[in-house]
Formats: sequence, structure tokens, C-alpha cells
Amino acid sequence: MIEARHLRVLRAVAATGSFSAAARELGCTQPAVSQQMKALETSTGTPLLVRTGREMRLTQAGEALVRHAATILAGLTAAEEEVAAIAGLRAGRVRLVSFPSGSSTLVPGALAALRAAHPGTRVSLEEAEPPRSVEMLREGDCDVAVAFRYEGAGATEEWDDLVVRPLLADRLVGLVPDGHRLAKADAVTIGELADESWIAGCPRCRRQLVEVCRGAGFEPRIDFATDDYPAVIGLVGAGLGVAVLPELALESVRAKGARAVAVEPAVRREIVALTLPDLAQVPAVAATLDHLTGVATAGRRP
Repeated sequence: MIEARHLRVLRAVAATGSFSAAARELGCTQPAVSQQMKALETSTGTPLLVRTGREMRLTQAGEALVRHAATILAGLTAAEEEVAAIAGLRAGRVRLVSFPSGSSTLVPGALAALRAAHPGTRVSLEEAEPPRSVEMLREGDCDVAVAFRYEGAGATEEWDDLVVRPLLADRLVGLVPDGHRLAKADAVTIGELADESWIAGCPRCRRQLVEVCRGAGFEPRIDFATDDYPAVIGLVGAGLGVAVLPELALESVRAKGARAVAVEPAVRREIVALTLPDLAQVPAVAATLDHLTGVATAGRRP
């Protein structure tokens, strides 16, 4: 295997014409230059230099290697500079995937803080609900996934192979029309809404709603189902039913005609940022995780 340090010595010998002059240029001893040239000739399997009196002359193989050495060393220098820029967060890229309500609340503040601190780092954003977002992470289609799971879901959803950065606990709240009989209540139980028409959200939230209602002894009558939280809120505001939504889903949408009420007993989902162990060591990924944590801790403000 040809090593870059040997190529640098060869170029110095070719430029100066002797081992001693090359040693002075490189700041090392003449025996060290001689040893490295012997190692290079052993690697290539052919002589590279011929001694003629006090000077060194390149063989045909030596000339060819010197000619390629300039390109190789220039490329290596460029690679070293690029890697150093990435390591120093002067450059780099992070591919982020988040579920929609996280994209509109947690992610903007985190990306604004990341850009302010490290303007050379580029971040792309794609939306996907878990478990698809987690699959994308494992398949190499993203570097960080902002995901969630409901309390008690750990047994059915293994994240043991991932780095899990907890962000916040997102409590579910009830949503009823302004004129509803429970609109002014401080808190309601799921059972008090047993006879209502229900409007359900994303598939995972829909399953959670059914499980909570069944735990309260009834099967919810779901008349409308949509992945779009603003649509859920609009349907409730129009008096077409009630819903249970995560607090994050209400943060960026004006609940016109609808009233949020606390639900007892409390149901929460765990919001996390996920990445792979090796990716967690990449400076840009680590910085993204830190800023997501910072925004969540500070109440989701940049």
C-alpha cells in the first residue's frame, strides 16, 4: 500500500535531487528519508530512484509516481480540509425527519438556533410519522428522527439499537365545540364523552384513542378521521364531534370555535429525537440533537 507520507518524501527527493537536501526541506534526518524511500520501493515492487554520482535520478516508474503524486496529495489535502470543516461545524449536512406537529413546533426553533450557531451546516427536513420515520433512520434515509410513542408502548416498539434523546412529555387534551356541555369544565374523563361523535387524527393517535376509550368501557363512534390536525380542529369547531389531540397539535393552529379541556386520567406521549450510535458522534448531528433538546427545555422557543 502506498502511503501519502512516502509520496511527499519522493516529491521532495525528486525536487531537490538528493536525500540530504530532501531531509533539510522536510525537517527530518537523511536516514529517515532513505528508510521511507526503501519502504515506498518495497510497496511498489520496483526501483524508483537511481543514484548517479551525488545526485538521484528518477526511474520511469519513479517519474510516473511523482506525476500522480501531485494529484493524489492535492486531493488528500482537499479531503482533509473538508473533513476538518465538517468536524468543526463550518460545513456539513443533517437530514431530519419529523412528524407534522413536531415540524411546526419543536423543529423550527431548533433549526433557527442551529443555523445561528453554525451557518455552514445545512439541514433538510422531511415529514413522516413513526414507525415510518424510525424505519427511515435505520435504512439510512435520514440522520435524526423526531418521533413519539405513547406511554406503555415500549414493549411493542424497540429502540434499544438507537440513541434516544428525550425531549418532552406531550399530554393529550380533549377538544370540544365552544357550545358543548363540557366546554367550560376544568377537566373531563373520557367516559363523559362516551356518547359523542368522535373525530380521530393520525393512525397511531387513532389506535391510542380506541385503546383509551376501551379502557373506559366503551367503543368510540368515529365519524371522521384525518391525518391533518387543522382539519380535526376545524371539524370540532364546526360542531361535528369531539376529539382528543396532543398539546403540540394545538400549538400552531388556532382552535376557532373549539375549546381545549384537560382529560383525566392523563395520557401522554413521549417525544424524542432518535439517531444511530455512530451518527451521534458526527458533530452536526450532535449539535442538532442539542438544539432540539434546548428548544424543548425552553418551552419550544428559539
